[in-house]
Amino acid sequence: MEILSLALLFFAIILGFLRHMNTGLLSIAFALVLGRVAGIPDKAVIAGFNYSLFLILLGVTYLFSIAQLNGSLALLAEKVVALTGEHTALVPIVIYVFSTVLSALGPGTVPTIAIMMVFSMTLAAEMKISPVMLAALVVLGASGGGVSPLAATGIIGRNLCEQIGLFGVEAPFLMNGVLSMTVYAAVVYIAFGGWKLHSTHVIHLFELPAFSAKQKTTLAGIAVMVVLVMFFHFNVGLTSFAVAAALSLLKVADEGEALKNVPWGTLILIGGVSVLMNLIIKLGGIELLSDTLASIMTPSTATAITGITAGCMSWCSSTSGVVMPTLIPAIPDLSENLGGGFDPIEMATCLSMISHCGGISPLSTGGGLALAAYSSAAKASVPEQHRLFVRLFAVSACGVVFLSFLAWMGLFHWLL
Repeated sequence: MEILSLALLFFAIILGFLRHMNTGLLSIAFALVLGRVAGIPDKAVIAGFNYSLFLILLGVTYLFSIAQLNGSLALLAEKVVALTGEHTALVPIVIYVFSTVLSALGPGTVPTIAIMMVFSMTLAAEMKISPVMLAALVVLGASGGGVSPLAATGIIGRNLCEQIGLFGVEAPFLMNGVLSMTVYAAVVYIAFGGWKLHSTHVIHLFELPAFSAKQKTTLAGIAVMVVLVMFFHFNVGLTSFAVAAALSLLKVADEGEALKNVPWGTLILIGGVSVLMNLIIKLGGIELLSDTLASIMTPSTATAITGITAGCMSWCSSTSGVVMPTLIPAIPDLSENLGGGFDPIEMATCLSMISHCGGISPLSTGGGLALAAYSSAAKASVPEQHRLFVRLFAVSACGVVFLSFLAWMGLFHWLL
């Protein structure tokens, strides 16, 4: 049964990738089949759906859907980049830092990538800056900030870690996330000659429109949410709903459109995989997976091998929806099989961040958005699109290998 449970999970991932289907929906369907075969009641199958996590993610994504819809965040991004003036070499750095901060304040990885990628790829076409560099910096920045306790991926990571008895992971996740992503971002910036950029196309602050009253109200609402969550320990999901309700009452954006813009597919993906994962854990599938990984590991290589496994998985699946829920629950069994020798929080943050680095690939959300946005903005020919595809994948693959090597050297242990 444990082999069957894992086989169904990987089949759901592969089928979702090849047929462009939502892996969460497939996971729920497979959970029904697996539950029937294993003699597990439907009620127990449904119990695997994480209602608390779903509510938190829905609240956060709905609030930032409002902000995205009325253009608050996009205009804020343009104004921040305009501050660089004629210092073109600072543009990639500002884009990276702003992506990190914006993601950390609540939108999370995927919404921040969506907000920043179209803007960055348009900027790359107009200013003749490498689209590969800017795309990688957006993904890395959004990923590093996205593991904050206010953002969806950070919430998912904390939830998964608490389920296996790891508490107080919020600070290590964020610090390791920002550290690892910044290290590789610096490599990308230097490798693509970001430090010697020069362009005659400059965005001036006075050319941009002022924030409208609705946009100012939206940004103030987000600031209130951040303060309440960070300093008064309010629940981030419930607080996001409350602020979003207030913004809807003030008519800062169309409520119906905001609800349509909620990433329902991502929420279903995360919830659906959690249903199947609950059965896999019950049937011993995670224990089998950890035994298999442990057979090729030593305590000194465990973190690096798990990281590179996560990175490769992320090329064809979601980090927060599939990779983290699959590998983080395996950590206790890996520790037992290897007799300890590694820090569980170090491994959890390592696999999460290396998996995010895989998101630069054009087969993933970040790289795919970059390819589509730049092709449109620059009117790229088919050969140019092919070259961009190959280069994005190469940067992703190099990042996975590079960060896995640094993981073996202890990068993810420095800030614990």
